[in-house]
Amino acid sequence: MLQVLASAWALLLGMGMLMIGNGLQGTLLGVRGGIEGFSTFEMSVVMSAYFVGFLGGSRLAPDLIRRVGHVRVFAALASFISAVMILYPVYASPWVWALGRVVVGFCFSGVYVVAESWLNNAASNENRGKALSLYMIVQMTGIVSAQGLLLVADPAGYVTFVIASVIISISFAPILLSITPTPAFDTTQPMTLAELMRVSPLGCVGMFLLGGCFAAMFGMSAVYGAEVGLELSQISLFVATFYIGAVVMQYPLGFLSDRMDRRVLIVAVAAFGAAGSILGANLGGQFTMLLVAAFVIGGMCNPLYSLLLAYTNDYLDHEDMAAASGGLIFINGLGAITGPLIMGWLMEPGVLGPSGFFLFMAALLVIMAGYAIFRMTQRAAVPVDETGAFQQVMPTVTPVAMEVAQEVAIEADLEAEQEGDDTANAA
Repeated sequence: MLQVLASAWALLLGMGMLMIGNGLQGTLLGVRGGIEGFSTFEMSVVMSAYFVGFLGGSRLAPDLIRRVGHVRVFAALASFISAVMILYPVYASPWVWALGRVVVGFCFSGVYVVAESWLNNAASNENRGKALSLYMIVQMTGIVSAQGLLLVADPAGYVTFVIASVIISISFAPILLSITPTPAFDTTQPMTLAELMRVSPLGCVGMFLLGGCFAAMFGMSAVYGAEVGLELSQISLFVATFYIGAVVMQYPLGFLSDRMDRRVLIVAVAAFGAAGSILGANLGGQFTMLLVAAFVIGGMCNPLYSLLLAYTNDYLDHEDMAAASGGLIFINGLGAITGPLIMGWLMEPGVLGPSGFFLFMAALLVIMAGYAIFRMTQRAAVPVDETGAFQQVMPTVTPVAMEVAQEVAIEADLEAEQEGDDTANAA
């Protein structure tokens, strides 16, 4: 781990600052939208727009990189992100913000593709798994740290937006000044959605439903906090708790994933997440219970992403895993675009009100658990000793990091098979 940190510290530092800027702008817009008097549906359009841009960027950024190179793409997209951050408070309109969020989502996706390909190039076969783990830790740390910056200045002013812009601008310095080799760039063509659905119906349906849950946590949690009248410090802690839960629960659930029928674990995790959502809907008026609900939801939903990926891999040949990962990211992105729009409508005063935030996530997770139970009646489980390795991946990654995760999983599988062969030969 220290070897990876020594060779890629500048890249990881820059990515950490990027995540701080990205995490801050999502929460800040949710709070500022409440101050400006935007409706929950208008804010849901703003939040959904980010995922429209992100999904488009993950598809188009590879072509841009091939045409003009990593450095030009990185610098150009960085400039757009920084500019949009400054423009948010100047043009306080939900439709202008939505357009800005499309641009920011597209640019962040492209920036992540560039950075993740550089990280992959800096890592060796021996430490690629550790590099990916560090990258995930940096991502989560950045998002959680960003929530503290929400308290630095009044969100009704300009200062916090300027801070986000400055952090993002500075983040590119350690990356561009320290990384000289430009990695070769190539990505695998994604598997068609029809093929992916035939291979793993549960993986596809689960990823779509999970996209809605993740978009709610990433975009609408601050909107909910503003709607129910939480103080700024409470909103900051509430949003951060979703990601703290994700960090704490990722490894225990990963440990269980490699030792039991993954569908049973998917049912249990989704059910616990739904229970946490119902808890928030009914006892959200008590701030302590609200934090408990956020911890449970974040702790269940984020690891589900890696769990569904590992489950899908159990039915794939090694050569098809990278192609499948691109399709799963696309399906998850479609859910992330759709989820906030439905949630924003449900949170309107004439429908369910603020409790729609939790009830919508509860519904998605109940559907996921129910569908997993149904799939258990349609196909026998893969024996535990034949399942692939669980690899931690967050919903914020692009196809580049997802393919790296698949490579690490394949290497782990091959090592396990080799150890089994050696044991059999020794016997």
